[in-house]
Amino acid sequence: MKSWKTGLWLFAVNLYISTFTFGGGYIVIPMIRKIFVQQKQLFTESELLEMAAIAQSSPGAIAVNLSVLAGRRTLGMAGAWISAVGAVMPSFIILALISSCYDAFRTQPVINACLKGMEAWVAALIVQLVYEMSAVILKQKQTLHSLILPVTFFCGFILEIPAMTLLLFWTGISLVLSFINNQRRNRA
Repeated sequence: MKSWKTGLWLFAVNLYISTFTFGGGYIVIPMIRKIFVQQKQLFTESELLEMAAIAQSSPGAIAVNLSVLAGRRTLGMAGAWISAVGAVMPSFIILALISSCYDAFRTQPVINACLKGMEAWVAALIVQLVYEMSAVILKQKQTLHSLILPVTFFCGFILEIPAMTLLLFWTGISLVLSFINNQRRNRA
């Protein structure tokens, strides 16, 4: 009975999150953090950061990937499927409706104004997310992790190094450091 209620709760939460977030996967992270980490305490902040990294590096939409990972952590494979359906359903319904009435929506100035307003809201949420995730990373007091954000920002925006190059660089650094740490653990 508990898994049935948990599954229904997972579906409702993912449906709610997906319905009221605009702007992609990074906007979902604070909501998942609030509900899954702070309110229900189903996993920790560091586990959420790990899931966010996996969701970001996996193919597909980050929001759906993160919802699936949170569902799997909560209720196993059934939770992953339930979360996926809940996360995809609002977008599917909205796209189906808009597609059927595309010509009517395209020419409406009110719709265009609403979308512009959502852009500002999404930008503010992304700034909040970067601030909160940076605070969590800085609390860990690991030099490399603390340097990734400012160095990447500098290289991307000032030096205009492509994002893929930066991603591959940090992936390589992380793999090398993981290999070194595993070698040290095996020797001890």
